[in-house]
Amino acid sequence: MSSYSFAFLELESSGHRNEIRLHYRTKSQQAHTEVFPYILADNQWHKVSIAVSASHVILHVDCNRIYERVVETPSMNMPGDTTVWLGQRNNAHGSFKGIMQDVQLLVMPQGFISQCPDLNRTCPTCNDFHGLVQKIMELQDILAKTSAKGIMQDVQLLVMPQGFISQCPDLNRTCPTCNDFHGLVQKIMELQDILAKTSAKNGTVQCETLICPPLQCAPDSVLAYVNGACCKECQPMCIFSGRVYLDEERQAMFTSSGVCLLHECRLSRAEEKMNSLDQCYCERTCNAKGNVYRAFESWTDGCKNCTCMNGTVQCETLICPPLQCAPDSVLAYVNGACCKECQPMCIFSGRVYLDEERQAMFTSSGVCLLHECRDRTMRRITYPSCPELNCATSQQITLGNSCCKVCKGYDFCADGHRCMDHSECVNLEAGACCSCKDGFRALREDNAYCEDIDECAEGRHYCRENTMCVNTAGSFLCICNTGYIRIDDYSCTEHDECMTGQHSCDENALCFNTVGGHNCMCKPGYTGNGTFCKDIDECATGRHGCASDTVCFNLDGGYDCRCPHGKNCTGDCIHESKIKHNGQIWVLENDRCTVCSCQSGLVMCRRMVCDCENPTVDLFCCPECDPRLSSQCLHQSGQMAYSSGDTWVQNCQQCQCLQGEVDCWPLSCPKIECEFTVIPEGECCPRCVSDPCQADTVRNDITKTCTDEHNMVRFTGSSWIKHGTECTLCQCKNPPRIIRAHGILDPFDNFLIPKNE
Repeated sequence: MSSYSFAFLELESSGHRNEIRLHYRTKSQQAHTEVFPYILADNQWHKVSIAVSASHVILHVDCNRIYERVVETPSMNMPGDTTVWLGQRNNAHGSFKGIMQDVQLLVMPQGFISQCPDLNRTCPTCNDFHGLVQKIMELQDILAKTSAKGIMQDVQLLVMPQGFISQCPDLNRTCPTCNDFHGLVQKIMELQDILAKTSAKNGTVQCETLICPPLQCAPDSVLAYVNGACCKECQPMCIFSGRVYLDEERQAMFTSSGVCLLHECRLSRAEEKMNSLDQCYCERTCNAKGNVYRAFESWTDGCKNCTCMNGTVQCETLICPPLQCAPDSVLAYVNGACCKECQPMCIFSGRVYLDEERQAMFTSSGVCLLHECRDRTMRRITYPSCPELNCATSQQITLGNSCCKVCKGYDFCADGHRCMDHSECVNLEAGACCSCKDGFRALREDNAYCEDIDECAEGRHYCRENTMCVNTAGSFLCICNTGYIRIDDYSCTEHDECMTGQHSCDENALCFNTVGGHNCMCKPGYTGNGTFCKDIDECATGRHGCASDTVCFNLDGGYDCRCPHGKNCTGDCIHESKIKHNGQIWVLENDRCTVCSCQSGLVMCRRMVCDCENPTVDLFCCPECDPRLSSQCLHQSGQMAYSSGDTWVQNCQQCQCLQGEVDCWPLSCPKIECEFTVIPEGECCPRCVSDPCQADTVRNDITKTCTDEHNMVRFTGSSWIKHGTECTLCQCKNPPRIIRAHGILDPFDNFLIPKNE
C-alpha cells in the first residue's frame, strides 16, 4: 500500500538475497524495514502470511510460524489517497517476477487462520482420534499376547443392530470431543503402565526369533557365521580357483604326478602387519589459503591467531595489546595489520591527520590550497590539473581531501581500499567504507576484517523440527535427521502424508505436507476449508471475465464464455469507456510502459517487454537497451544510471542494480557495546557518546541499582532532583555510579537546561 508521496506498507520478497522484507512507516513517520531471512524463490508454491498487530509481527510460511518479533509500532494513519498495488510498489516499478494467487488483505485478529485453519485447533480432528484408537488396539493386542492369564467381566450376547453401541455409546458419535481425546490419551498411558508391569512378572519366559540385520560387506569380505554368534558377520576372504575361502581355511590340490599342494587363507597375519603400521606416527598437515602448515604450527591470519591441530585449522580472535604512543604520534590502523599501531601525525586546524593524508581548503576567492601531512608537518603541495567531468554542475561533489571534484556515483572503491577477509568495499556519497558480507560480523570498528557468524551455535538459525543445523561460511544448512524426509529447506517430517495419500484433503484441494501432519487448501475455482471444497459459481457471483455480448456458463473449477445461438459475438472490450476490438493492442495513456490487449472480451495489461534487438524499443521504459548509457538502472533521483551489478548507498540502504531492477536492503551496522549512542547527521550507523544529552538511544539495565544520598535504591537510568536543591539533577548510571548535572529544571518538559556559567 502506498500514498502519493511514500510507501505506507509493503511486503517484498528478494530472491537475490533470500529475504522477506516488511517495509513500513513508524508512528513518527520514519521509514523502517524489518528483514526476515528465508528462501522463497525455490520454484515451489508457498503460502505466506504476515500478521501485524500493534508492535507484534508474525510471519507464517506454509502454515509454519517462522518468525515472531516485537518491532517499532507501525503507523496506522492511512492517508486518504492510499492505493493498493499487487506485484509492484507503484506505477513506475517493474512487475513481480513470479506467480501469485489468492491474495487477501484482512483486517481482523489472527487473519492467518483463514489461510491455515488448522492453526486455530484446540481440539483434535477425527484423524487424531482414530490414530489414538488404533494405538490402543495395538497396545491391547500386545498386552493379550504378553499376559498368560486374563479376567473377563460383563459378557453380553446381544441380538440387535450395532450392538457394540450398548457397550461403547461414544462410538455412536461421528467425531470426538476434547474429553474423548483426552480420555484416549489417559487410556494409552494406563495400558502402557499395565504392559510394563505384566512383562516384568517372574516365572514367565518369553522368547522371539532373532531377526538378523541386513549387512553390506566390503568387496574383500563375505557374510559368514562365526563361533558364538547366531547371525552372519562380515569376514575377510580369499578367492582361489574361483572359490571363496575364509581366513585360515585350507585347500589341498594334487599335481599330475600325485604330489599334494596345501594352500591356506592367511589374512590374519596380514592384518597383524597392518596393525603394526598403525603404531607409526603420521603427521597431519593443514591447508589454509594455499599454504601448508605442519601440526601444532601457528600463524596470524588477519585478526585471528590460528594453529594446525590434527589436520584441522583452529583460530581465535587476536587480542591487541595496549600501546602508549609518543605525544607526536597516534594509534591508527595500517595496511596488512589487524591491530592499531603508533603512527606519526599532524595537527591542522584542530584536527589530527596521519602521514600522507590530505586536506583541501578554499580561500575567499575560490582558490584551492591542498595540504599533506609529511614528517609530522602539514605542507602545502601542488596538484595536477583536474580532469574534465561529464556531468552537470549540480551532480558534482566537492571532496575534503582533493581540489578536484567528482561526479555523483564515483567509484571510490576502485581507487583502493583496506577491506580484507569477508569484507567488501561500499561506495558512499563522498567516499567509501567497508561492510561485512552477509553472515559475517566485524572484528574491528571499521569493518575491514570480518569473521563468520556461527548461526547454529548462537541460535540465529531457523532450522525447525527433525533437523540438525550445520554451519557454513556466511550461512547454515538444515540437515534432516536420519529416517526423516525434507519438507522445505528448514524442516523435515517422518513421512509425507500427501505423497502416500494418508490425508483428509478434498479431491478438489491441494495437500501441503507439514511436520507431523498436513494442510489442505482448495484449488483455484473452489472454496472451503480444504477438507471440503465446493465449486465457485463465477457466473452467479460476477467473478468472470466474459464479454458483454457473451453468456457465462459455470464449470467445475471455472467457467466458459459462450456466444448465444444466432448471434455474432465480436469479443470486443470496453476499457475506460472506450470500445477496444478483439485482438487490439494499445498503450495506456497515463503509463506509456504498460501494454494492454483485448482477448475475447477480457482486457489484459502487463509491463512492456524489453526487446533490445528491436530498433524502435522505447528507451524510457527500457533504459537497459540504451547503448548511450553504461548502465541499466536509474538512481532513485532519476538523474544517474548504473550498470547491472553496481551497488550504491541511498538513505542508509545498500542498493544494487540487477538487470534493470533496483534491489535495496538495510545497511548492516557493526554491533557496539555502550550505553549512549547517536547517529551523526549524514551517517547511517550509531556511534558511542559519553554525554547522555547528545544520545539518540539510551540502554539501561534495570537489574542494577544505585543508592542515593538518603540510602534510597534507584534503578539504572532513573533521574531525580537532589534534595534541598533546584538545579542539581542526579542519574543512576551503569555500572552503578551517580552523576550530577547542574542547571535549571524546565517545569513543563522535565528537561535540565544547563546554566550559563
